[in-house]
Amino acid sequence: MTTMASSAITSSSSTPFLKKDLGVSSFSSSKPSVSIQRCNQRVKFSKKIVSVMAAPQKERTPSSTGSVKTAMTMTEKILARASERSSLVPGDNVWVNVDVLMTHDVCGPGTIGIFKNEFGEDAKVWDREKIVIIPDHYIFTSDERANRNVDILRDFCKEQDIKYFYDIKDLSNFKANPDYKGVCHVALAQEGHCRPGEVLLGTDSHTCNAGAFGQFATGIGNTDAGFIMGTGKSLLKVPPTLRFVLDGEMPSFLLAKDLILQIIGEITVAGATYKSMEFVGSTVESLTMEERMTLCNMVIEAGGKNGVVPADSTTYKYLEGKTSISFEPVYSDEKARFLSEYRFDVSKLEPVVAKPHSPDNRGLARECKDVKIDRVYIGSCTGGKTEDFLAAAKVFLASILDYPNSDPDPDPDPDPNIYPKGKKVKVPTFLVPATQKVWMDVYGMIVPGSGGKTCSQIFEEAGCDTPTSPSCGACLGGPRDTYARMNDPKASYL
Repeated sequence: MTTMASSAITSSSSTPFLKKDLGVSSFSSSKPSVSIQRCNQRVKFSKKIVSVMAAPQKERTPSSTGSVKTAMTMTEKILARASERSSLVPGDNVWVNVDVLMTHDVCGPGTIGIFKNEFGEDAKVWDREKIVIIPDHYIFTSDERANRNVDILRDFCKEQDIKYFYDIKDLSNFKANPDYKGVCHVALAQEGHCRPGEVLLGTDSHTCNAGAFGQFATGIGNTDAGFIMGTGKSLLKVPPTLRFVLDGEMPSFLLAKDLILQIIGEITVAGATYKSMEFVGSTVESLTMEERMTLCNMVIEAGGKNGVVPADSTTYKYLEGKTSISFEPVYSDEKARFLSEYRFDVSKLEPVVAKPHSPDNRGLARECKDVKIDRVYIGSCTGGKTEDFLAAAKVFLASILDYPNSDPDPDPDPDPNIYPKGKKVKVPTFLVPATQKVWMDVYGMIVPGSGGKTCSQIFEEAGCDTPTSPSCGACLGGPRDTYARMNDPKASYL
């Protein structure tokens, strides 16, 4: 029996989490174990229940596509199709055809250097329309080497006639650069480069973000990216799949960040090492695309190879008008093999935080109320989307208006004489929208219940820093003049 590091529920009869080690789908054969051939070794999967922490759930029958001879998971199906194989099992090494290759200003120059060194100075990329190059990391800086990286990308894209290069030239005003987008992972989604059933590889660990669209997406190194530039192919080992079933009505005070931190707290930062993490369940189905992106974005923090959410009507609606390229989604088969299955009753979860110095150092938010913090940073690929800022604005709004805790339905147009302006932030609070579109939403989207105020107006009244130019900001550190970078030691940083 496993134990939760900081469980919100203490009673074993009402705990929100269950784990099974499975050799086959929980819906399949009643045989106690099954073995498969993997790299000349016979690996046994056990159906032994090692932890019981969920309320009874109705049977969920996964969809399948086409005639199935060998049951496969979503990830196995995508890689099988991309490698032109009829079936795959975990441990198989296969050459896959890549649908999209992404790189940015940090890894792009190195990737380009490897490509030219291995294929020749005059070599052409395998497909100029399948390479997406997005400057986003060290952009708004006076550092000459950082600026040179973007120049290298620009020269290469001009030389190769790369169709999707989101350039920036005027660093003094990002809005003067219509092609510039911002954080690559959010931009990939907004610009229609994420499509169900495809293979998307990128030179960034959080490329797994795109798995929210029902595709295989993972981070790779410069060497692999350079090879893909020249061939359109990559050698991948098929990962086994961990399945996470999240059911129950999601409380209004929870976000997808709480869900993924809860999961990482359970399985640890090494719990999904070189494994696929598949997310299903009624809660996942209710999530918006931005929230699904948050869920998949952080699988790398658990060591995961990729994260994936089955495509549905929410996915298709998001993609409307964003891409003209046809796609074919896939779904796990009913008898697909899952290494383990975890079940969560989301209705019983609480907001959590990842305490220093590890994402799996999970703690309940209410248990950290007396922890002193020095700075607040809202932004980047995991927390810099429109819905992230909207959620933050709602929290600040409650403090600004000083609503009494007993008011469950505050006036949408509050009287300042009844609800005077209240609290201000007590520490520097930095806001970094992920993309130009998010920046525009922050300044133009009305926050429900605010009396017509936008996110930016609420942030200003709360005493936050003015929302800055979209980029990765201080997430990866960068040159000393990077916005919101600490530069000086601090006791704690959330």
